[in-house]
Amino acid sequence: MSLLSLTAPPGWSMCAALYILIVLLPEAKTDDLNATIIRNGGGSQCGEYTNQVMENGMCRLVATLPQLDERRCPDMFRCTDEVSYWLHENEERTQQIMALKETISELQEELRNHRHRIKVLELQSEERVHLNISLEQRFHELEQHYAEATTLLHLQGTLILDLQNQLHNLTLLVDKVKRSPGCLINIVRPNPLMNAHNALHPEIQHVRNCPIDCASIYHNGVRRSGLYTVVPSLAGMPVEVYCDMDTDGGGWTVIQRRFDGSVSFDRNWRDYRDGFGELHSEFWLGNDHIHDLSAQGDYSLRIDLEDWTSKHKHALYQSFSVEDEEHQYRLHVSGFSGTVQDSFSWYHNKQGFSTPDSGNICAEISHGGWWYNQCFYANLNGVYYRGGHYTPKGRGPLGPDGIVWHSWKDSDYYSLRKVSMMIRPRSFQSRSSP
Repeated sequence: MSLLSLTAPPGWSMCAALYILIVLLPEAKTDDLNATIIRNGGGSQCGEYTNQVMENGMCRLVATLPQLDERRCPDMFRCTDEVSYWLHENEERTQQIMALKETISELQEELRNHRHRIKVLELQSEERVHLNISLEQRFHELEQHYAEATTLLHLQGTLILDLQNQLHNLTLLVDKVKRSPGCLINIVRPNPLMNAHNALHPEIQHVRNCPIDCASIYHNGVRRSGLYTVVPSLAGMPVEVYCDMDTDGGGWTVIQRRFDGSVSFDRNWRDYRDGFGELHSEFWLGNDHIHDLSAQGDYSLRIDLEDWTSKHKHALYQSFSVEDEEHQYRLHVSGFSGTVQDSFSWYHNKQGFSTPDSGNICAEISHGGWWYNQCFYANLNGVYYRGGHYTPKGRGPLGPDGIVWHSWKDSDYYSLRKVSMMIRPRSFQSRSSP
């Protein structure tokens, strides 16, 4: 470090001030200075100084000393201590600046870390939003699955209930079959060496353990009228029937009966197909059952009639059968005899069965199911009218609709009091009680 002392130039009348320039780097020029000038006040003898940091890292210090009394310039060496103090202060402030720079750098690093954490949190928040959306979609899907499962469970419950009802009905049928006289099994294959008639009628050869009709029950030794279970050979399924063991030697399977009007016969096709009413009261056995019974052999039909004066007559037909549903339960009846003139076979033979809902105008007019022609001379399933002679009660009646046997009263407007229809094998022969 070099020290320069500058004196006033010639021509100055007095020394206005003494400038001491301490040059740490003599080659440095004024335009090389770019740092902030720091001014510190010295003592009363040493005036002020300035210092600057140059671009190359060196310091330039300029001290201004005040003049003394009698216009003398101060001894610059007396200010050495204060200059040293200023230099020390400058060093401490330089260290403080460096510490501040380090602190600022640390704070900047910490700020970058905070920004990174904020970015991570933002990403995590977006992931949570997507997760929530996915959870909502999943929840919606689960709700749909639950609704579908509930519907399927309801359907399954309905099916289970239906199966339980079927099982209950089958149990009842099995119990009825077990109570049936002599019935041990449902179906027994007949001996192929036997003729068809003997194979179908166990009362002759006893090749079956189950009765196929009331005649079979009769030949098993039962002589009391009532409800029994039979198993027609064609259907192989048990059916409960009412057996008349008193009329004309017994063995009759009753397929229809009316006597008090307690049951309406204005029914649809399905009811007439399956049967309706009560076997102890008024009923129609059912076209399916009538077909199964009459198609397993040669059967006869007996119709009993009674008017409102308690006069009784009957009609007997040696041949009777009914075809299946595919052929509209077409009637085959012939071989008339009896105590009343025939009003049935000659007009209704080979007619299909009709009900009010089948589109047949005669069935609609008559309010019942029957083998109508155009329309009838006998109709045992019409409306039950009390007192005999009647007037149709329907709105705008188009014709008679009572329980009619035309030849008895020569009128379609006389309704009978009691009627019944029953069948048994044509070859039936009554036997004396054991």
